[in-house]
Amino acid sequence: MKTAVVILNWNGRKLMEEFLPSVVEHSAAAAIVVIDNASTDDSVDWLKNHYPEIQIVINSGNFGYARGYNEGLRELLKKESFDLLCLLNSDVQVTKNWLQPILEIFVHQPKVAAVQPKILDYKNPEYFEYAGAGGGFIDNFGYPFCRGRVFWTLEKDLGQFDDSIPVFWASGACFFIRTGDFLDSGGFDEAFFAHMEEIDLCWRLKNKGREIYYCGASTVYHLGGGTLKANSPEKTYLNFRNNLSMLVKNLPQWKVFPIIFLRLILDGITGIVFLFYEGFSHCFAVVRAHFGFYVRLPGNLKLRKPGISNYYKGKFVPLKYFLAKKKCFSELDTIDAE
Repeated sequence: MKTAVVILNWNGRKLMEEFLPSVVEHSAAAAIVVIDNASTDDSVDWLKNHYPEIQIVINSGNFGYARGYNEGLRELLKKESFDLLCLLNSDVQVTKNWLQPILEIFVHQPKVAAVQPKILDYKNPEYFEYAGAGGGFIDNFGYPFCRGRVFWTLEKDLGQFDDSIPVFWASGACFFIRTGDFLDSGGFDEAFFAHMEEIDLCWRLKNKGREIYYCGASTVYHLGGGTLKANSPEKTYLNFRNNLSMLVKNLPQWKVFPIIFLRLILDGITGIVFLFYEGFSHCFAVVRAHFGFYVRLPGNLKLRKPGISNYYKGKFVPLKYFLAKKKCFSELDTIDAE
């Protein structure tokens, strides 16, 4: 399959210096492309001087993750066609033979639209990394979690997720998708800007009968926090706003109102907890997220498509995590939603 590994960059020369060599070394079977989101540092000049073989697509502005990839990929695909796209964060170190196991899934399973590898922590490589870990799911209230990562608890990689299985969502840190599926779905929802756009896209793909997979035979290491730090109020704002928008767009008809109503209440409780433990800025970020959600509600309602009923893998995961102290995926009593 003709494959492009596509890296979105914004002022990331230092990240590219550190992580791009591994991509070049271990990706001989793919073309490597950098989409630049109108960087103001010397990223592009550095790239041209050190890796002249890498194709560069320059966007006219900093469009964030969602629109940045949408626009850059449209320009790329005008010039050259690819069967498969790997959307790779600029802070990811890949490993030897990381591509082949994933390519084999796409070749042998035509219903699979998107795949992610095992994602470990670059700074603490024995542990899974927050953004994707061993494959993503959501609970019945729409809270994302992963095998190997439930909320803020990261599991040690002991080989427990070396399998390849269907999952609900694949991580945007290293997101493989068939070009046809990306184009047919309309790509990422650009209103998200960043965070949860990949979960929204995976949900839309699943609503169309397509499958999402995790491949434990492929491993990458993710630094995380390259653009927004984990404790950033802006990250809190985007996660809460986009999660609610995603639910409105994709939930089954009869679940939209009750789930959103309960989520607004739970978010309010979370905001109060943030006030005491994270500070006013994070509490206010939740309030802003709700107002941002209300502003976007009419548009999101227009984007609704019939949702699958078996969208969730676990029930009441926040209660199990925070009250029952079940911190690992194996303790959650997950259900078979696939």
